[in-house]
Amino acid sequence: MSARTHTRPHSATTGGVDIRLPWWALALPAIAFVTLLVLILNPLHAHAATGDPAIALLLQRAHELLVR
Repeated sequence: MSARTHTRPHSATTGGVDIRLPWWALALPAIAFVTLLVLILNPLHAHAATGDPAIALLLQRAHELLVR
């Protein structure tokens, strides 16, 4: 028994798909790009986070114990 195939009344390429993005879908990547560009152009504002020396010392001791 053969099965009938359903054909589309309109072609997929001539239908004209209407896709709308929300405003934040374009705004957020643009803001992120501008922020990174500003940080690259003026690196004085990009400070590295300073950690507590006690935590660094604890991690160093844990590393020494694991290496032994």
